[in-house]
Amino acid sequence: MNPLDTAQVGTTTLNVTRLGLGGAPLGGLFTDVEIQTALSTVARGHELGIRYFDTAPLYGHGKSETYFGQALQAFPRDQLVLSSKVGRVLNPVEKQPDTDTYAALPPFEAVFDFSRDGVLRSLEESFARLGLDHIDIAFIHDPDDHHDQAINEAFPALADLRSQGVISAIGAGMNQWEALSEFAREGDFDCFLLAGRYTLLDHSGLADLLPLCEEKQISIMLGGPYNSGILASDLQPGTTYFYQEAPTEVLDKARQIKAVCDRHNVPLKAAALQFGLAHPAVAATIPGARSPLEVEDNIEMASHPIPVDLWAELRHEGFLPEHAPVPTG
Repeated sequence: MNPLDTAQVGTTTLNVTRLGLGGAPLGGLFTDVEIQTALSTVARGHELGIRYFDTAPLYGHGKSETYFGQALQAFPRDQLVLSSKVGRVLNPVEKQPDTDTYAALPPFEAVFDFSRDGVLRSLEESFARLGLDHIDIAFIHDPDDHHDQAINEAFPALADLRSQGVISAIGAGMNQWEALSEFAREGDFDCFLLAGRYTLLDHSGLADLLPLCEEKQISIMLGGPYNSGILASDLQPGTTYFYQEAPTEVLDKARQIKAVCDRHNVPLKAAALQFGLAHPAVAATIPGARSPLEVEDNIEMASHPIPVDLWAELRHEGFLPEHAPVPTG
Protein backbone atom coordinates (compact mmCIF):
# COMPACT_ATOMS: atom_id res chain seq x y z
CA MET A 1 0.00 0.00 0.00
CA ASN A 2 1.29 3.45 -0.89
CA PRO A 3 0.25 5.82 1.92
CA LEU A 4 1.00 8.81 -0.28
CA ASP A 5 -1.61 7.90 -2.87
CA THR A 6 -4.56 10.27 -2.77
CA ALA A 7 -8.31 9.89 -2.42
CA GLN A 8 -11.13 12.31 -3.19
CA VAL A 9 -13.08 13.83 -0.30
CA GLY A 10 -16.75 13.15 -0.97
CA THR A 11 -17.78 14.85 -4.18
CA THR A 12 -15.51 17.87 -3.59
CA THR A 13 -12.40 18.81 -5.52
CA LEU A 14 -10.23 18.04 -2.48
CA ASN A 15 -7.82 15.12 -2.55
CA VAL A 16 -6.04 13.88 0.57
CA THR A 17 -3.10 11.56 1.01
CA ARG A 18 -4.28 8.21 2.37
CA LEU A 19 -2.03 8.82 5.37
CA GLY A 20 -2.51 12.13 7.13
CA LEU A 21 -1.06 13.68 10.27
CA GLY A 22 -3.30 14.13 13.32
CA GLY A 23 -2.57 17.09 15.55
CA ALA A 24 -3.75 16.03 19.03
CA PRO A 25 -0.31 14.87 20.29
CA LEU A 26 1.29 18.15 19.23
CA GLY A 27 -1.22 19.92 21.47
CA GLY A 28 0.25 18.04 24.44
CA LEU A 29 -1.98 14.97 24.55
CA PHE A 30 -0.93 13.28 27.83
CA THR A 31 2.56 14.83 27.67
CA ASP A 32 3.85 18.16 26.40
CA VAL A 33 5.67 18.56 23.10
CA GLU A 34 8.25 21.33 22.80
CA ILE A 35 7.56 23.86 20.07
CA GLN A 36 10.64 23.06 17.99
CA THR A 37 9.85 19.34 18.09
CA ALA A 38 6.27 20.09 17.05
CA LEU A 39 7.39 22.26 14.13
CA SER A 40 9.92 19.65 13.02
CA THR A 41 7.28 16.93 13.20
CA VAL A 42 4.90 18.75 10.86
CA ALA A 43 7.72 19.73 8.52
CA ARG A 44 9.00 16.15 8.38
CA GLY A 45 5.54 14.90 7.48
CA HIS A 46 5.37 17.35 4.59
CA GLU A 47 8.92 16.51 3.50
CA LEU A 48 7.99 12.81 3.30
CA GLY A 49 4.90 13.49 1.21
CA ILE A 50 1.99 13.81 3.64
CA ARG A 51 -0.45 16.42 2.36
CA TYR A 52 -3.35 16.08 4.78
CA PHE A 53 -3.09 17.68 8.21
CA ASP A 54 -5.77 17.73 10.91
CA THR A 55 -5.95 19.91 14.01
CA ALA A 56 -8.50 21.51 16.35
CA PRO A 57 -8.86 24.33 18.89
CA LEU A 58 -9.29 21.70 21.63
CA TYR A 59 -5.87 20.17 20.98
CA GLY A 60 -3.77 21.95 23.56
CA HIS A 61 -6.30 24.81 23.73
CA GLY A 62 -4.88 26.39 20.61
CA LYS A 63 -1.31 25.09 20.72
CA SER A 64 -1.75 22.49 17.97
CA GLU A 65 -3.28 25.00 15.55
CA THR A 66 -0.51 27.50 16.29
CA TYR A 67 2.20 24.91 15.64
CA PHE A 68 0.57 23.73 12.40
CA GLY A 69 0.22 27.30 11.22
CA GLN A 70 3.86 28.11 11.86
CA ALA A 71 5.16 24.90 10.33
CA LEU A 72 2.99 24.86 7.20
CA GLN A 73 3.49 28.50 6.22
CA ALA A 74 6.72 27.48 4.50
CA PHE A 75 4.87 25.27 2.01
CA PRO A 76 2.55 26.05 -0.95
CA ARG A 77 -0.97 26.31 0.46
CA ASP A 78 -2.63 24.86 -2.62
CA GLN A 79 -0.63 21.65 -2.28
CA LEU A 80 -2.01 20.57 1.09
CA VAL A 81 -5.37 19.93 2.74
CA LEU A 82 -5.94 21.27 6.25
CA SER A 83 -8.85 20.45 8.52
CA SER A 84 -9.79 21.97 11.84
CA LYS A 85 -12.92 21.95 13.98
CA VAL A 86 -15.75 24.01 15.42
CA GLY A 87 -17.97 23.49 18.43
CA ARG A 88 -15.66 24.72 21.17
CA VAL A 89 -14.53 28.27 21.81
CA LEU A 90 -11.52 29.16 23.93
CA ASN A 91 -12.26 31.63 26.71
CA PRO A 92 -9.37 33.31 28.57
CA VAL A 93 -9.00 32.39 32.23
CA GLU A 94 -6.70 33.74 34.92
CA LYS A 95 -5.33 30.36 35.92
CA GLN A 96 -3.98 27.75 33.56
CA PRO A 97 -6.57 24.93 33.51
CA ASP A 98 -5.72 21.40 34.55
CA THR A 99 -7.06 18.43 32.59
CA ASP A 100 -6.39 14.70 32.63
CA THR A 101 -5.84 14.74 28.87
CA TYR A 102 -3.63 17.68 27.87
CA ALA A 103 -0.42 18.92 29.45
CA ALA A 104 1.05 22.42 29.76
CA LEU A 105 -2.10 24.21 28.61
CA PRO A 106 -2.18 27.95 27.98
CA PRO A 107 -4.68 29.98 30.06
CA PHE A 108 -7.84 29.21 28.09
CA GLU A 109 -10.93 27.19 28.90
CA ALA A 110 -12.53 25.16 26.09
CA VAL A 111 -16.32 25.69 26.15
CA PHE A 112 -18.87 23.97 23.92
CA ASP A 113 -20.66 26.35 21.55
CA PHE A 114 -22.44 25.06 18.45
CA SER A 115 -24.34 28.29 17.78
CA ARG A 116 -23.86 30.23 14.57
CA ASP A 117 -21.96 32.93 16.45
CA GLY A 118 -19.86 30.28 18.16
CA VAL A 119 -18.96 28.66 14.85
CA LEU A 120 -17.98 31.96 13.27
CA ARG A 121 -15.95 32.98 16.31
CA SER A 122 -14.23 29.60 16.46
CA LEU A 123 -13.19 29.74 12.82
CA GLU A 124 -12.04 33.36 13.05
CA GLU A 125 -9.81 32.51 15.99
CA SER A 126 -8.56 29.34 14.27
CA PHE A 127 -7.63 31.37 11.20
CA ALA A 128 -5.64 33.73 13.42
CA ARG A 129 -3.74 30.88 15.07
CA LEU A 130 -3.14 29.17 11.72
CA GLY A 131 -2.20 32.39 9.94
CA LEU A 132 -4.74 31.64 7.18
CA ASP A 133 -7.93 33.10 5.77
CA HIS A 134 -9.51 29.73 5.00
CA ILE A 135 -9.30 26.03 5.76
CA ASP A 136 -10.28 23.11 3.57
CA ILE A 137 -12.41 21.02 5.94
CA ALA A 138 -14.35 22.15 9.01
CA PHE A 139 -15.49 19.36 11.31
CA ILE A 140 -18.25 19.84 13.89
CA HIS A 141 -16.35 18.52 16.90
CA ASP A 142 -17.86 16.15 19.50
CA PRO A 143 -21.52 17.25 19.28
CA ASP A 144 -22.62 14.16 21.26
CA ASP A 145 -24.86 16.10 23.65
CA HIS A 146 -25.65 18.94 21.24
CA HIS A 147 -27.16 17.16 18.26
CA ASP A 148 -30.02 19.57 17.56
CA GLN A 149 -27.91 22.72 17.78
CA ALA A 150 -25.16 21.12 15.71
CA ILE A 151 -27.48 20.23 12.83
CA ASN A 152 -29.76 23.29 13.08
CA GLU A 153 -27.19 26.02 13.77
CA ALA A 154 -23.61 24.86 13.25
CA PHE A 155 -24.28 23.04 9.99
CA PRO A 156 -26.16 25.92 8.28
CA ALA A 157 -23.40 28.33 9.31
CA LEU A 158 -20.80 26.07 7.74
CA ALA A 159 -22.95 25.54 4.65
CA ASP A 160 -22.98 29.31 4.12
CA LEU A 161 -19.20 29.43 4.44
CA ARG A 162 -18.86 26.51 2.04
CA SER A 163 -20.97 28.35 -0.54
CA GLN A 164 -18.68 31.38 -0.12
CA GLY A 165 -15.50 29.32 -0.55
CA VAL A 166 -14.24 30.03 2.98
CA ILE A 167 -14.24 26.28 3.55
CA SER A 168 -14.37 23.55 0.92
CA ALA A 169 -15.94 20.70 2.88
CA ILE A 170 -18.12 20.13 5.94
CA GLY A 171 -17.72 17.23 8.31
CA ALA A 172 -18.37 16.06 11.84
CA GLY A 173 -15.79 14.43 14.06
CA MET A 174 -16.75 12.06 16.87
CA ASN A 175 -15.69 9.08 18.96
CA GLN A 176 -18.94 7.28 18.12
CA TRP A 177 -20.68 6.19 14.93
CA GLU A 178 -24.35 6.43 15.89
CA ALA A 179 -24.70 10.20 15.74
CA LEU A 180 -22.63 10.34 12.56
CA SER A 181 -25.17 8.03 10.92
CA GLU A 182 -27.90 10.46 11.95
CA PHE A 183 -25.94 13.38 10.51
CA ALA A 184 -25.42 11.47 7.27
CA ARG A 185 -29.19 11.14 6.90
CA GLU A 186 -29.94 14.73 7.94
CA GLY A 187 -27.35 16.97 6.29
CA ASP A 188 -25.28 17.49 3.17
CA PHE A 189 -21.98 16.44 4.70
CA ASP A 190 -18.82 15.81 2.68
CA CYS A 191 -16.87 13.77 5.21
CA PHE A 192 -16.75 12.47 8.77
CA LEU A 193 -13.87 11.96 11.16
CA LEU A 194 -14.55 8.66 12.90
CA ALA A 195 -12.21 8.21 15.86
CA GLY A 196 -11.47 4.74 17.14
CA ARG A 197 -14.63 3.04 15.88
CA TYR A 198 -13.21 1.24 12.88
CA THR A 199 -9.98 -0.37 13.98
CA LEU A 200 -8.52 -3.82 14.57
CA LEU A 201 -10.11 -3.71 18.04
CA ASP A 202 -13.40 -1.94 17.38
CA HIS A 203 -15.45 -2.59 14.25
CA SER A 204 -18.63 -0.90 15.44
CA GLY A 205 -18.72 1.60 12.59
CA LEU A 206 -18.82 -1.13 9.96
CA ALA A 207 -22.43 -2.31 10.02
CA ASP A 208 -24.32 0.96 9.55
CA LEU A 209 -22.15 4.06 9.18
CA LEU A 210 -19.60 2.96 6.59
CA PRO A 211 -22.04 1.49 4.04
CA LEU A 212 -24.30 4.52 4.51
CA CYS A 213 -21.38 6.85 3.80
CA GLU A 214 -20.36 4.80 0.78
CA GLU A 215 -23.92 5.09 -0.55
CA LYS A 216 -24.12 8.86 0.08
CA GLN A 217 -20.53 9.56 -1.09
CA ILE A 218 -19.43 10.85 2.30
CA SER A 219 -15.74 10.19 2.92
CA ILE A 220 -14.50 8.77 6.21
CA MET A 221 -11.29 9.96 7.83
CA LEU A 222 -10.17 7.47 10.45
CA GLY A 223 -8.89 9.10 13.60
CA GLY A 224 -7.22 7.11 16.34
CA PRO A 225 -6.24 4.09 14.21
CA TYR A 226 -4.10 2.93 17.14
CA ASN A 227 -7.10 3.28 19.50
CA SER A 228 -5.32 6.09 21.40
CA GLY A 229 -2.15 4.10 21.87
CA ILE A 230 -2.74 0.43 22.54
CA LEU A 231 -2.14 -0.76 18.95
CA ALA A 232 1.15 1.14 18.81
CA SER A 233 2.34 0.04 22.24
CA ASP A 234 4.25 -2.86 23.77
CA LEU A 235 0.90 -4.12 25.14
CA GLN A 236 1.99 -3.90 28.74
CA PRO A 237 -0.47 -3.02 31.54
CA GLY A 238 -1.18 0.70 31.67
CA THR A 239 -1.36 1.23 27.91
CA THR A 240 -4.25 3.46 26.82
CA TYR A 241 -7.45 2.54 25.00
CA PHE A 242 -9.94 5.33 24.28
CA TYR A 243 -7.78 7.64 26.41
CA GLN A 244 -8.01 5.46 29.53
CA GLU A 245 -6.09 2.48 30.83
CA ALA A 246 -6.93 -0.50 28.65
CA PRO A 247 -9.21 -3.10 30.27
CA THR A 248 -7.68 -6.55 30.71
CA GLU A 249 -9.94 -8.15 28.12
CA VAL A 250 -9.00 -5.54 25.49
CA LEU A 251 -5.31 -5.97 26.26
CA ASP A 252 -5.65 -9.73 25.92
CA LYS A 253 -7.40 -9.37 22.55
CA ALA A 254 -4.69 -7.02 21.29
CA ARG A 255 -2.02 -9.53 22.33
CA GLN A 256 -3.80 -12.30 20.44
CA ILE A 257 -4.00 -10.13 17.33
CA LYS A 258 -0.31 -9.32 17.69
CA ALA A 259 0.47 -13.04 17.91
CA VAL A 260 -1.17 -13.52 14.51
CA CYS A 261 0.83 -10.59 13.11
CA ASP A 262 4.03 -12.02 14.56
CA ARG A 263 3.43 -15.33 12.77
CA HIS A 264 3.41 -13.41 9.49
CA ASN A 265 6.34 -11.13 10.40
CA VAL A 266 4.12 -8.05 10.27
CA PRO A 267 4.25 -5.31 12.94
CA LEU A 268 0.96 -4.82 14.75
CA LYS A 269 1.15 -1.11 13.90
CA ALA A 270 1.29 -1.89 10.18
CA ALA A 271 -1.85 -4.00 10.34
CA ALA A 272 -3.57 -1.34 12.45
CA LEU A 273 -2.87 1.44 9.95
CA GLN A 274 -3.65 -0.50 6.80
CA PHE A 275 -6.81 -2.34 7.89
CA GLY A 276 -9.14 0.66 7.84
CA LEU A 277 -7.90 2.00 4.53
CA ALA A 278 -9.27 -1.05 2.71
CA HIS A 279 -12.87 0.07 3.13
CA PRO A 280 -14.12 1.97 0.06
CA ALA A 281 -15.75 4.67 2.23
CA VAL A 282 -12.41 5.51 3.89
CA ALA A 283 -10.34 8.26 2.30
CA ALA A 284 -7.58 8.61 4.88
CA THR A 285 -6.26 7.52 8.24
CA ILE A 286 -4.72 10.19 10.44
CA PRO A 287 -2.55 8.87 13.27
CA GLY A 288 -1.03 11.48 15.49
CA ALA A 289 2.70 11.91 16.00
CA ARG A 290 4.77 13.80 18.52
CA SER A 291 8.18 13.60 16.82
CA PRO A 292 9.69 13.35 13.34
CA LEU A 293 10.63 9.74 14.12
CA GLU A 294 6.99 8.87 14.79
CA VAL A 295 5.99 10.39 11.44
CA GLU A 296 8.65 8.31 9.71
CA ASP A 297 7.46 5.21 11.53
CA ASN A 298 3.83 5.82 10.52
CA ILE A 299 4.80 6.06 6.88
CA GLU A 300 6.90 2.90 7.14
CA MET A 301 4.06 1.02 8.85
CA ALA A 302 1.46 2.22 6.33
CA SER A 303 3.59 0.92 3.46
CA HIS A 304 4.83 -2.32 5.08
CA PRO A 305 4.03 -5.40 2.93
CA ILE A 306 1.27 -7.52 4.46
CA PRO A 307 0.45 -10.98 3.07
CA VAL A 308 -3.22 -11.70 2.45
CA ASP A 309 -2.85 -14.79 4.64
CA LEU A 310 -2.59 -12.55 7.70
CA TRP A 311 -6.04 -11.09 7.09
CA ALA A 312 -7.41 -14.56 6.40
CA GLU A 313 -6.08 -15.83 9.71
CA LEU A 314 -7.48 -12.84 11.61
CA ARG A 315 -10.86 -13.62 10.07
CA HIS A 316 -10.56 -17.31 10.83
CA GLU A 317 -9.68 -16.58 14.47
CA GLY A 318 -12.70 -14.29 14.78
CA PHE A 319 -10.78 -11.03 15.13
CA LEU A 320 -12.25 -9.50 11.96
CA PRO A 321 -15.85 -9.58 10.71
CA GLU A 322 -16.37 -11.76 7.66
CA HIS A 323 -17.67 -8.81 5.63
CA ALA A 324 -14.92 -6.35 6.55
CA PRO A 325 -12.87 -5.38 3.48
CA VAL A 326 -9.15 -6.08 3.83
CA PRO A 327 -6.13 -4.96 1.82
CA THR A 328 -5.44 -7.15 -1.18
CA GLY A 329 -1.75 -6.44 -1.60
